Amino acid sequence: MILFYVLFCCIKIILSYNYTEHFIDVPIDHFSLSTNVTFKLRYLVVDKNYIKGGPIFFYCGNEADILVFYENTGFLMDIAPIFNALVVFAEHRYYGKSMPFGASSLSSPEKLSYLTTSQALADFVVLIDSLTKEYYKTMISSDTYPVIAFGGSYGGMLAAWLRMKYPHIVLGAIAASAPLLQINNLDICESFYRVVTDAYRRNGNCSYPIKVSWEAIRNITKTPEGKTAVSEVFKLCKPIKNDDDTDRLIDNIADTYVTLAMLNYPYFTEFLTALPANPVKSFCDKLKSFDTVNTSLDLLKAISSALEIGTNFSGTIKCNDFTTPSNANQPTDYAWDFQACFELIMPLCSTEDIMFEFTNWNYENYTKECIKRYGVIPYTPESVLVKHGGKILKYASNIVFSNGLNDPWYTGGILKNISDSVVAILIPDAAHHYDLRGSNPVDSKYVIDARKFHIKQIKKWLNI
Repeated sequence: MILFYVLFCCIKIILSYNYTEHFIDVPIDHFSLSTNVTFKLRYLVVDKNYIKGGPIFFYCGNEADILVFYENTGFLMDIAPIFNALVVFAEHRYYGKSMPFGASSLSSPEKLSYLTTSQALADFVVLIDSLTKEYYKTMISSDTYPVIAFGGSYGGMLAAWLRMKYPHIVLGAIAASAPLLQINNLDICESFYRVVTDAYRRNGNCSYPIKVSWEAIRNITKTPEGKTAVSEVFKLCKPIKNDDDTDRLIDNIADTYVTLAMLNYPYFTEFLTALPANPVKSFCDKLKSFDTVNTSLDLLKAISSALEIGTNFSGTIKCNDFTTPSNANQPTDYAWDFQACFELIMPLCSTEDIMFEFTNWNYENYTKECIKRYGVIPYTPESVLVKHGGKILKYASNIVFSNGLNDPWYTGGILKNISDSVVAILIPDAAHHYDLRGSNPVDSKYVIDARKFHIKQIKKWLNI
């Protein structure tokens, strides 16, 4: 399963803004009258630029430890001085330190059943209500609380839904790379992989050797000797023993290609792994440097060497854990995969003209796999949209949907203005929620202009 990670990757910098860590008690179940059990939700506060009466910039945390977003979402820090804003990063339940049942939070379907978008949004509402009482206690009416929501990827979806569902809580939302229309949308299921393929095709058509490499892997691994050879070529921590291992190897390699495309920024980045500037080009350039490719195994050697751009750019990785299920030992991955099974169903498929293996998407098979893996039956595919505002956004207000046109997720985003106050920004040559990253000397004019537009809209919402 492709990770929907919010990939806020940038140069690793020690921020000049010091945060303070806080916890607030929130209900495990916001919608039950039969229990009052709570857990501690974590959030970070940066008050360096805050002046009394200034707004709260509220980042809607998503599927990772909240420090990931604090350390890699520079836009909020960049504009806080303009607005005298208090900056708050709220952690999403079941990630980081915000575990409703402690170490056993991911241990059963019963405990995981509280991992939903509705519960997460309600957490944010409780936290914002507490913050407004603390910072705006002398104000006359809660109607004037100046809170702006931000989020990227899944967090962008949450920011938009927070404004749509609780308009009295936030004045507006900047929703970057938020693929709302990907949910249960079979009409565009191949679009994600097509955008990834185009990124590699533009760089010397290196999508072609990737395309033929899948058959090479499957053919060579049909024999014990071939399994050993491929295991050695890809420097696997655990050698290939069966067809399931081969499937996982292919899935993990495919995910690496996707990661390079999503993180295709024009400067060095570091998040899931260290990456060079323009990692897709770097991969393709290294792949093309292999002049002699006479056999299928030679091709895989070239692919493996070039893949080190994404798997071992730091040079510190001794082997690749490509045959272990992606969520086997990673709580973050496990929790997110559960969400993707249970509620956030986003069909992805691949056609013959795309560089990935041909794959169909079938809801019945998807359901069976989710039941097998987590013991849960997925929600009705569109129920999450119905709960939070649906696909008809003309009744919403004060939301900016931004999308980079090099981002594989952009095809599931809001790409046209809905109204005067629900607007879409398209950013040429930009990868996944690039506009929420901190400013960089190599930022394009398109990215800079998008950020200027965000600032203009925020001023409009705050009436300043």
